[in-house]
Amino acid sequence: MLPYFPFEQDVFSMSLGVRALRPEETLIEVDAPRYAHELGLKTSLLAAGHAERFQGGPDTEPLQWETLTVLLPAMARQSPEHFALDVEGSRWTWRNHLLGTRTEFTPGEAASLPQAPLDWLGRQVQEDLLLLDGTREGFPLVAGQLCFPSGWCLGDKLGLPLLAVHNPVPQFNAKLGTSTLKLMEGLKPGRPVTRCNWAFSVTERLDLEPRTLPEWRHLFDGITPDNAGERCFLRLERQTLTRMPQTRAILFTIHTYVAPIATEVAAPGRRRRLASVLRSVPEDTATYKRLTPMLAPLLGYLEAAEG
Repeated sequence: MLPYFPFEQDVFSMSLGVRALRPEETLIEVDAPRYAHELGLKTSLLAAGHAERFQGGPDTEPLQWETLTVLLPAMARQSPEHFALDVEGSRWTWRNHLLGTRTEFTPGEAASLPQAPLDWLGRQVQEDLLLLDGTREGFPLVAGQLCFPSGWCLGDKLGLPLLAVHNPVPQFNAKLGTSTLKLMEGLKPGRPVTRCNWAFSVTERLDLEPRTLPEWRHLFDGITPDNAGERCFLRLERQTLTRMPQTRAILFTIHTYVAPIATEVAAPGRRRRLASVLRSVPEDTATYKRLTPMLAPLLGYLEAAEG
């Protein structure tokens, strides 16, 4: 089962659903059984199309370095079984026990890392990492490593203010635009927040850039109430927002989890709730979330299970 079930009420509701990260929660989540596979997939994707999946100009290097120097101590402190950090003077030594790697570098020295700071950091975590400029109006997206997007790509969004990034999301800016900007303005260093976002898919693959659609579009065919539980997948994004103390940059992390619907609705209460939510999803939202082609058979599956 996925670590979260994102449906908290019986009807669809568009809300930010943001809360403070609890003391016992880690900023970076480690899904240990899938860690090596997903980090290997990142490496392959970046090798196949680096410029499409990482962007961050020289002007963003201070933001990238601060992000790295904030995250690594937090990861070593929160997940000591997986990571370790030693600091001697200006020299940092990072040990990734999951990958069996050791990296020595000096923060601020570009040549001391094999990749740009945010690019290297993204190769240590399962999350996608995006940086917003917290000092400029609109919080533009200025750098990122994005390997596992759900229907978008970094090149189309880089440089855009936050609300423009969300333009394709039906009713988002009209209903949540003002509260989103207030949330961003109110972020404080050392007080990260989190939320869950959800969608549905017909594939377990994590990399869903728009250009990949021809590779898996055929999987929409043949979904029935009998097989929808195994053929349809819940795609969950655990997201966090963290304000950097010096540059005021805002780090947006996305950890993507995917599982068949059947594994997520074994409990009758979950089946009933998901069916109720799906019946109330607005048509434009269902289209945006790629739900429309599978909606009828998925509801048939959930209702048959209820019976």
